[in-house]
Amino acid sequence: MLVDTSVWSLALRRDTPPDQAAVDALRRALLDGETIVITGIVLQELLQGFHGPKDQARIIERMQALPLLEPSRDTHIHAARLRNTCRRRGVQLGTIDALIAQLCIEHDLDLLTTDNDFVHAARFVPLRLAI
Repeated sequence: MLVDTSVWSLALRRDTPPDQAAVDALRRALLDGETIVITGIVLQELLQGFHGPKDQARIIERMQALPLLEPSRDTHIHAARLRNTCRRRGVQLGTIDALIAQLCIEHDLDLLTTDNDFVHAARFVPLRLAI
C-alpha cells in the first residue's frame, strides 16, 4: 500500500488527529505488518509541510524504514498519459497526483488517501483505493 501525503500529514500531527477512517486504516496496516511504501515526492511534501529540524528529523527517521518507490522514465510517461485521460474525462488531476497514481498502478498497490481527486480519477483509470 502506498500512503498519500494527506494521510501521513494527519497521522503525524502532534495533536490527536481527527477521527479519520484513513488514519485508522494506516494504524491497522502498520500494526498488522502490512507492507507500506513511500515515494520521494510524498516524503518531500511531508518535509515541506512540517517546520523545524526536530519535526523533519522525526519524519526522516520514521520514513527510513519504508521501501522507497522511485519512478522511472516510463513511469513519468505513463503518468502524463494517465493525467491526460483524466483531463479528457473532466477530472483535473495534478501532476504529482498523476505520478502517485501511476506508481500505484505500476506496482499493483492500493492507495490510501483522503484526497477526493484520486476518487474521481479511479473512475477512469485502474487505480485501487484502500478505502
